[in-house]
Amino acid sequence: MSSHNDPLQPTPFDAVKPASPSTSAEHNPDVTVSRGTPAWVLPALGGLVLLALLVIFWLPKSLESAKNAPAPTTPETAVAAVPEQPTTTTGKPSPSDSGASPWSDAQLARLRKEAQEMLAQLLDLQDTLQTRGVEQWAPAAFADVTALAIDGDALYKTRQYEQATANYQQALTALHALQQAMPDELNRLLESARAALEQGDASTALAALAMAALIEPNSSDVVSLQQRAELLPQLIPLLEQATAAETNGDLSQAQQLLQQATALDPLHQRARSELERITAKARSQDFNKAMSKGYAALNESRFDTAGKAFLAAATLQPGSSEAASALQEVETAKTAQRLGTLSQQGQKDEQQEQWQQAVDAYEEAQKLDRSIVFASEGLKRSRARAQLDQQFNKVINQPQRLSDATVAGAATELLQQAKQITPRGPVLERQISRLEALLDQANATVTVTLRSDEETEVIVYKVARLGRFLQRELALRPGTYTATGTRNGYRDVRQSFTIAHDSTPASVTISCTDPI
Repeated sequence: MSSHNDPLQPTPFDAVKPASPSTSAEHNPDVTVSRGTPAWVLPALGGLVLLALLVIFWLPKSLESAKNAPAPTTPETAVAAVPEQPTTTTGKPSPSDSGASPWSDAQLARLRKEAQEMLAQLLDLQDTLQTRGVEQWAPAAFADVTALAIDGDALYKTRQYEQATANYQQALTALHALQQAMPDELNRLLESARAALEQGDASTALAALAMAALIEPNSSDVVSLQQRAELLPQLIPLLEQATAAETNGDLSQAQQLLQQATALDPLHQRARSELERITAKARSQDFNKAMSKGYAALNESRFDTAGKAFLAAATLQPGSSEAASALQEVETAKTAQRLGTLSQQGQKDEQQEQWQQAVDAYEEAQKLDRSIVFASEGLKRSRARAQLDQQFNKVINQPQRLSDATVAGAATELLQQAKQITPRGPVLERQISRLEALLDQANATVTVTLRSDEETEVIVYKVARLGRFLQRELALRPGTYTATGTRNGYRDVRQSFTIAHDSTPASVTISCTDPI
């Protein structure tokens, strides 16, 4: 019997035609010789009879034995041919019948041909699958197919052609199933190789890929995975070093090693997942450090440093509510500190009677928080005093304006208003004293002598229209005055003069002397 792993070979069955026994020539053993027959005739007749018997009986059997003699067997042949035995159309051997009919022979020949055609298909597909390595990736199933074929050969040898054909058909169906399973088997081998690559098992991966290459020699997936398998000796040490670096707490080093691993094999899932995990872990660690730095700076009122740290944390974890809350705390604390500073500054400015500075401080506080009470109350106090301070400074800095009775009257009212303020600070006291002195000086009149030619019309602005005169005296308040003179046929004249409270003014002459 052939081994299940031996390739199937077509059995060299030739059409066998059983020889039909020929009708023997009737002969009479007792031959009578006519009288007068020559003596040699009787022996010659006996020789002819003997020759006829040999041709009829012995020669057909000899030819049949030569035809049915078994063919030489070799290790490659799956089965050995044996002499055929007559079968019925149902496949069962029939008793030897030296008178087999042509119809029976034709049936046997047809069944034998069908078996041979089925066997030819079986052998073609077997050869195709063997070139695709079926004996490596499906040894058990292929052995079963071989057993079916060998059983079919045994049936064929005994002329049970229908049963042999059924066996060949069953074996062919099984081979078709194996052929159809090739894509799934290829995928299984590729997945096995990928799994081995993820586990760092290069030998297992290469073995699976070698078998996959038999199924699909031109597969780009096989080539790609083989290239990746060849990189494993470089990639695995990087993964191991990254694990050691993480154990030692050096996440930065671990991250760099994993980046090298993923650059070496971008499709290695373990390397990629480890890089993502380490990156997330390092980012979380950096986030916590930034948050700690920010809160430390916040406790020390270093708001700029705290804000930068919390912003860095928010960048590391976009959308982090913790970082957003911390940034809000910085703004709140910064605002609270600024409001406290403005409150202190406003109070200090009030105490120093720097009323406009106090107003500025309280207004800034209100911009930060409209609900701040100290700002609204401070503005009520400071704005009125700041306005009063401005009015005092304007009068004191421009005392000549007091020569105008209207201005002097307004300054007198301002002075009375200031005297009603209690308590008064030293600045206001000085302002009141100064304004009182200026008003006394402004209200004291000085006699001024004006001279003319009795031909010129003289007017002193804001004082009186004097008309024509030769000399006039006026009692004027200290200040600067303007006098004009007009005369028909002469050019107008204009003259300004100043009167001081502490000096006697010179006489003022106003005459039109330049003819037109």
